Amino acid sequence: MLGMVAQSWLQQVRSTLASGETRPRAVAEQALSHANGNASRNTYLALDSQRVLREAHDLPARFPGARKPLLYGLPVSLKDCFDLAGFPTTCGSCFYAERNGISQQDSAVADTLRAQGAVIIGKTHLHPLAYGITGENPDYGDCVQPKSPKRLTGGSSSGAAASVQEGSAVAAIGTDTGGSIRVPAALCGVAGYRASIGLAREHGLWRGAVHLAPSFDTLGWLFGDLRDGPLLAEGLFGVSATLEARTSVHIGCPSLQFLYDCEPPVLADFTEWQRKLRHCGAEIISIDCSYWDEALSIYAPIQAHEAAEIHAARTGGDFSHFPKPIAERLAWGATISTREIENLRMKHADFIHRMDALFGKYDFLMLPCAPVAALAAGVDHTQTRAKILRYTTPMSLAGTPVVTVPGADGAAMQLAAARGADGKLLAYAAEFWKLP
Repeated sequence: MLGMVAQSWLQQVRSTLASGETRPRAVAEQALSHANGNASRNTYLALDSQRVLREAHDLPARFPGARKPLLYGLPVSLKDCFDLAGFPTTCGSCFYAERNGISQQDSAVADTLRAQGAVIIGKTHLHPLAYGITGENPDYGDCVQPKSPKRLTGGSSSGAAASVQEGSAVAAIGTDTGGSIRVPAALCGVAGYRASIGLAREHGLWRGAVHLAPSFDTLGWLFGDLRDGPLLAEGLFGVSATLEARTSVHIGCPSLQFLYDCEPPVLADFTEWQRKLRHCGAEIISIDCSYWDEALSIYAPIQAHEAAEIHAARTGGDFSHFPKPIAERLAWGATISTREIENLRMKHADFIHRMDALFGKYDFLMLPCAPVAALAAGVDHTQTRAKILRYTTPMSLAGTPVVTVPGADGAAMQLAAARGADGKLLAYAAEFWKLP
């Protein structure tokens, strides 16, 4: 967080571009000088510096006149599960890099970014198939944090988080199925925004993208400062960030009983955010969320089933091309019966109903993004996925928009609102930089 700094980095870039103090090519050159700045040198899986500089140089001619699009001249990165003409879409897999070949056209997300004047620096690292939470990748190397080489970035939007942390992008496109924007944003100390389920589909943004599990897939941004969320959401989705005038904001938070496995730094950050919000007039209410412990048992099999269908169609059912833990989850998903999936979808619908009832009582819900503040590189994370997903899958099942509120040294909060209340959520979160 930037505290009381007058402008965020993104705002500073926009100001200097608007004043003519600098030009898009100079901004791109600066961004490129930081690219692949982590110890593993793998923030990006595809990057062509000359192409980036050429596109940045051409921006003033593409957008003449004083009125510029929202993302004009901003260096952004694109997760490598979206097509970008001239590059393969690897999905974090060497098998797909070879099988898919070179993309002949941009994805809808890339088209939107270009139409808004953004400069796409490159395609970023991800956990294979976007099916993991750590950022480990045997094909392209594990993604470590540029500022903390002994820590993993988290995943699956691993390179997205690294690109913002290292300064090669002011913002990064990520996807979030079970926490893939929220967790890397938290662990890397940056902000994140996952959109309401269905918002990307409404805007046609899944064209040229590879799904993991359509029932839960969303996309959004990772970025440096909560104040930038409204602009980025407007540029990508056309979302208007506004706050309703009201005398009090009601925020529901889980009790310590749910947070039993949180590390002390995470609990301390959670307590501190509650104090800050109370100081600013918010009412913090402890909620009964015991049923959230059911979320992962509903989420995981539906996710595995949908992912297996997608990748079986691409591989002929041979999942051995992928890392063993992912291959095993896909093979399991392929065995789940239609009747079992139907039963799980009924449970999912009931879970949504209960979450909707919560959001009928509270403006926002807040809880930690993860019970841990760091993932050490090079150690066994076999148990890590389930531990973290316990915190993220309730909002995934509910399909709600969530903002990652960065905290101290990897501890971070999820702030969630009702489905469709993206603008309200982003506007409220953007005020957090003022909190004492």
